[in-house]
Formats: sequence, structure tokens, C-alpha cells
Amino acid sequence: MYKIDTNGQVDRVVGNLSRPNGIALSPDEKTLYVNQSDNAAPYIMAYPVQPDGTLKEGRVFFDASSLLEEGLIGSLDGLKVAKDGTIFSTGPGGVLIITESGKLLGRIATGQRTANCAWGDDGSVLYMTAHSYLMRIQTKTTGVGF
Repeated sequence: MYKIDTNGQVDRVVGNLSRPNGIALSPDEKTLYVNQSDNAAPYIMAYPVQPDGTLKEGRVFFDASSLLEEGLIGSLDGLKVAKDGTIFSTGPGGVLIITESGKLLGRIATGQRTANCAWGDDGSVLYMTAHSYLMRIQTKTTGVGF
């Protein structure tokens, strides 16, 4: 993964993930979350963001291995964060809903491999793409950026 500074300088900030994919910042922009779309290492990583934009050493924030072991289909891919810090990540079984401490609250079961999610409307509607479907669901939270 790379960071582009406002002056155009490009720096590599993460180099040890096999398939980094979805990324999102925490509401306070102090943590960068990165999905790894590798079913051999299905993790959401969390990296502390320093004031100069560099990252400290990452940690496994959420491990989706047990969901794959249950036979659920899909990989960690799209990633969005709500203003309250709740993480919405596509993954095995649909869209995973995870607390800011890394605990799985539940899952929006789509029945399909689910690739991406995005906030829409007034920020309280989560749109999801799965196989040949575009779906939406009203949430009780609001996405970052709204």
C-alpha cells in the first residue's frame, strides 16, 4: 500500500500483506483499517496513523478464519466505517458488522459473495454489491463522511 503526499511524493506504507483490498479510516482518523482478501490469512488489520501520515506497526483487528471454517463464502473486500466507530465489511457470509474493539456483532446475510458496500442517501443506508445484485439496507447509524 502506498501513500501520496500533497507534494506528490509516493511512499510505501504497508508491504507485508498478500492481498490488501478495502481500506477505511476510523472516525477520528487515527486508525487505518485494511481488509486482506486472502482466504489463507483473512484479516482486517488496524494501523495507528501518526500526525505526519506514517503508520505504526499494524495488528490483526479481526480474524475471519472461523467464518470460512463454518463454510461461509466470500472474502474480506469492501470496508466502511460508521460515525460511531462500527465497521461494516464485506466478508464470508455477506456484510460483517464489527465493533470498534473488533467484536463481531452480526452479519447481513446476502446469500452471495459480497464484494463492496457504500454509504448512500443521507448516510444511514448501506448499499451492497453481491454477485449480480445491488442491495440496500437502512441502518441505525450513519456512515463517516455524511
